[in-house]
Amino acid sequence: MLPSPPRLPRPLRQFLDTEASSGVVLLGATVLALLWANSPWNGSYERLWDTVMTLSVGQWHLTEDLRHWVNDGLMAIFFFVAGVEIKRELVDGDLRDPRAAALPVLAALGGMVVPAILFTVVNVGGAGSHGWGVPMATDIAFAVGMVVLLGKRVPPGLKLFLLTLAIADDIGAIVVIAVFYAQSVDFLALGVAALAFGAVVALRRLGVLSLAPYAIVAVVAWLAMFESGVHATIAGVVLGLLTPARPYAPASLATEWAADLDDEPSRAELATMETMARHAVSPAERLQHLLHPLASYAIIPIFALANAGIEISSGMLDGDGATRVALGVVLGLVVGKTVGITLASWLAVRLGLGVLPVGATWRQLVGVAALGGVGFTVALFVSGLAFDDPALGDAAKLGILAGSVLAAVVGSVLLTLLPCARVTPKEIAVEALAR
Repeated sequence: MLPSPPRLPRPLRQFLDTEASSGVVLLGATVLALLWANSPWNGSYERLWDTVMTLSVGQWHLTEDLRHWVNDGLMAIFFFVAGVEIKRELVDGDLRDPRAAALPVLAALGGMVVPAILFTVVNVGGAGSHGWGVPMATDIAFAVGMVVLLGKRVPPGLKLFLLTLAIADDIGAIVVIAVFYAQSVDFLALGVAALAFGAVVALRRLGVLSLAPYAIVAVVAWLAMFESGVHATIAGVVLGLLTPARPYAPASLATEWAADLDDEPSRAELATMETMARHAVSPAERLQHLLHPLASYAIIPIFALANAGIEISSGMLDGDGATRVALGVVLGLVVGKTVGITLASWLAVRLGLGVLPVGATWRQLVGVAALGGVGFTVALFVSGLAFDDPALGDAAKLGILAGSVLAAVVGSVLLTLLPCARVTPKEIAVEALAR
């Protein structure tokens, strides 16, 4: 009997399915924002997101408009989920094995550097030159959703390649945000945030399992990071990376203990069994299971609704540097991502640092690289940090929308026109030995 083509693990398939379906919700929120902003009721759109909300505790208060509460507050949860997923990949996933991770990580690096260079070349010396970080990021929900919808035309190995690339891309985007798009830094507040992160480590060392103390420390860390000038969402990433990715107790222990119970266990024994079963799953997995749907189906669509609503008009690119910003973003996403990911992958394979995923061809990799140019969520996020001038910010958003749509079309057409790859038993055996 011939061996079956490799399949992705069930948790990973569930993650991909969530991203695919949430991409539909995200698309709907984006279309709604654009229709609303370009309708006769566009004034209500801006009034909604300009609504001021104040959080007060005693003499202390924090006042922001609704859009900033979404971008600084809700998005911290999204970045926390991203941090947890990165931690899981580093401990138990594809990023654990340097050889397996080398190709998508190096591809992600190429897919960040080349778009930034193209944007800089177009905007050098212009008013929008600070926005070089906008076309660097790949949107996980849209890009992964596209390859899932393409089904068998994308080999499972290439789906995992794109997912790992997008995760590595997120790491790079987080570094860029923290280092290059931070405001003037308040080191006292940054020190308080560091102490809060240290408190999380101390609570873990003390064996504290209740979520309440961690939640309190997380709020303190977020507030301190917000006041520090380093973007508040970075607190979510750090807290995600600090989340344990190993279970507190092996699953076999709970199974063996449950086997010794009587046919009618007492209430105390049932409570103990429930606790043991919960501890047999890592905190990272539990939190991701709890928060990933919330981030994918609620937070990201709300973010898109708050940020994608740009009023499209014939004169929106008339501002100083606006046309160059939009052009730089489109070139970065469509050309830069495709060339950067493909070139970095080719060099990695040529130098023996990585191997093509099993069953994949170079033509298919080019198609997947083009899908890497769908850079919606984090690109919008960075554009809000990069541009104080609303005209340049709107030009960047227009470039993100146009570039992402064009990248999705190019990638889908390339992968649809290519024949489906047939995975041979030899390729499966070679891949197994390589890993």
